[in-house]
This record gives sequence, C-alpha cells and structure tokens, in this order.
Amino acid sequence: MQNRDANAEIVETLGTYFDGLYHSDTQRLKRVMHPKAQYVSVTDGTLLYRTMDEYFPVVDARPSPASRNEKRFDRIVSIEMAGPVTAFARVECAIAEKHFTDLLTLIDIDGRWQIISKVFHYIVREA
Repeated sequence: MQNRDANAEIVETLGTYFDGLYHSDTQRLKRVMHPKAQYVSVTDGTLLYRTMDEYFPVVDARPSPASRNEKRFDRIVSIEMAGPVTAFARVECAIAEKHFTDLLTLIDIDGRWQIISKVFHYIVREA
C-alpha cells in the first residue's frame, strides 16, 4: 500500500459505482463490486437479499436513468476508514422515482477498492 491515497481511490471507486447505476452498466459495476458482494434491503418490511449473480441481470433489464434523460443525483455523504484495507461509505443516488441511501462496505483486495456489501433504503419521491 505504498504511496496510495485510500480516500482518493475510494472516491474513484464510488464514481464508477454511480456511473454504473446511472447508465445501468453492469460492466462498470463489476469493476467495483466484489463478485461475492451482498445486496440487501428491508425497505418494504421483507428481506431482499441478492448475490451479484442475481443482481446484475436486474440492472441489465432496466432502462437506465441516462436513457430516460433523468437528472443525475448522486453524492458521497461520508467515508470512514475502519483500517488500512476496510472502509464504509454512505452515499445517495436516485433512479426513477426512488431516492436511495446506500451503506457500502469496501475492502482493498487484489490491489483495488471493491464494494463487498450494499445495504440500502429508499423512499419514493413525490411527483
């Protein structure tokens, strides 16, 4: 980990994550999501749990926010380092009428930061 700026690398990873979501581009998402990452929510009161093999086809099947000319909304709320190879990021983004708060756990493995867990909550925006 010599001469590496973890915060800058995490910000870059999150930028790719946002781009992947906005363009419904699983190739971009695969660059930043660890293959064994978890996708979890209980927004509607029931557990939604997906592996990446289950999640990526969902992304591939939906029209991208970019294709619908949606205004882009994504931001990094915070990044916390738990140690030199473990971090937590709270981010926000929007897809269609849903506003998401994503709690992302990242690990520095194989020479790059990857998301190993995505736990999220969303609210539906009023029209």
